[in-house]
Amino acid sequence: MTKKLLPIFIIVLIIVAAGAFYGGVKYGQNKKTVNADAFPMTGGLNGSGMRVQNGRMNAGFVSGEIIAKDDKIITVKTQNGGSKIVFYSESTEVGKFVSGAPSDLEIGKTVMVNGKSNSDGSITAQSIQLRPQPTSSPAS
Repeated sequence: MTKKLLPIFIIVLIIVAAGAFYGGVKYGQNKKTVNADAFPMTGGLNGSGMRVQNGRMNAGFVSGEIIAKDDKIITVKTQNGGSKIVFYSESTEVGKFVSGAPSDLEIGKTVMVNGKSNSDGSITAQSIQLRPQPTSSPAS
């Protein structure tokens, strides 16, 4: 009886494996692909400080100088001359070489923001990292 079940088990296993392979191929064909050449990358991010995810720009990261601030929003000037509005709250992690707080977010400070992209192009911050100010070397 066991010898009769073994070939049936093998046939069922082959059919299931073939079905899974076919399903995976069809699933992969339905996924959109991103042309990597369409987004010039610098340090893992494109030139505007945005990353590419699932075939679209995701402004989940931004880095630059704080140019405006209120109690829930900072505006960050990006390296390409643009700007990005960033929403934050008391629960947003603000880091620096020592622990930080939202009160440490000051105009003129350099920050790196990680968060969720909003439909209007702004960001809701999950974390804000205060970056050291660039130092200029003395002229010789």
